[in-house]
Amino acid sequence: MARRPTLKDLARAAGVGVATVDRVLNGRPHVREATIARVAEAAARIGYPTPMLEARQAQAAAPRLRFGFVLHKGAQEFYRNFARELEQAVAARTDLRASCEIRFSPSQAPSDFAAEIEAAAGTCDVIATSAINHPSLTDTVQRVTASGVPVFALLNDFAPSVRQNYLGLDNMRAGRIAAWMIVTQLRDPGKLALFVGGNRWHGHLLRETGFQSYLRECAPGFTLLDTKVNLETRQVTYEATLDLLNRHPDLRGIYVAGGGMEGAIAALRELRPPGKVALVVNELTSDSRRGLADRYVSLVIGTPLASLCRDLVGLMAKAAGDGPNARPGQHFLTPELYCPESV
Repeated sequence: MARRPTLKDLARAAGVGVATVDRVLNGRPHVREATIARVAEAAARIGYPTPMLEARQAQAAAPRLRFGFVLHKGAQEFYRNFARELEQAVAARTDLRASCEIRFSPSQAPSDFAAEIEAAAGTCDVIATSAINHPSLTDTVQRVTASGVPVFALLNDFAPSVRQNYLGLDNMRAGRIAAWMIVTQLRDPGKLALFVGGNRWHGHLLRETGFQSYLRECAPGFTLLDTKVNLETRQVTYEATLDLLNRHPDLRGIYVAGGGMEGAIAALRELRPPGKVALVVNELTSDSRRGLADRYVSLVIGTPLASLCRDLVGLMAKAAGDGPNARPGQHFLTPELYCPESV
């Protein structure tokens, strides 16, 4: 049986010292590329196994791809979780020399989103963003796409004629799920309230439409009050919910279709016992989890972030290689549903 080559054999074949070979094989710094190449060639020649070195060389030869993401509400737990999942999904692509740049729009103003998208387009090969719907943002995406940088829509489908793809929930379906949950819990008809973040969130408007359509079709005895705009903020939602509860003692259910659910939970804790008003919210966070545990929240409709980010990064990598697609598409994920008994 042939003797297996040793570290000393490899050092002798490469014409370097054993310490240098050790630095090369273990990926330590301050080693010249020419020395690494010499050790790799000698290892192949004498049959010395170098899996770590081969993996690093394969990684170094992989194509470079710069992923850019523009989110909003950077202080909110959900978007912090989203950013972390994006970073992990990019890091998992060992077939690429991938980098991840995450930006947060300072506000929901179209100009702020546009500025961040334009900035990301200057440093990234492909972009995904949770921007609102606005003609100026459609123009921005059109310019960025024309420059060869594909743009994906996240959670809220915007610029549908020019963006690459939409990834998120089927928002009309989410609205119908919310209505079904409230109606199922209450059984007897009553007044219902609904919050959306604003009139430029296409996803929120689709959830509102789904909610209304279910009531018309399956629960016509319920009365839906005028939709409230909460700007996705806790304080506005809190004050509006207090007002609703005081003006409508017979309010039976609330659906918060976007952000700001913390305010609705806090108001219910002050003015109603658990379960008196059915509350459906979106996304599982520490606040919504406590609301479920205390039975102030009836249902949480969650976005499967890990699956979304994994699918998104795969589609972005393909789009970066193939170029912007002239036929935009949609990629719906199955919502994760959480009730008080599942947390």
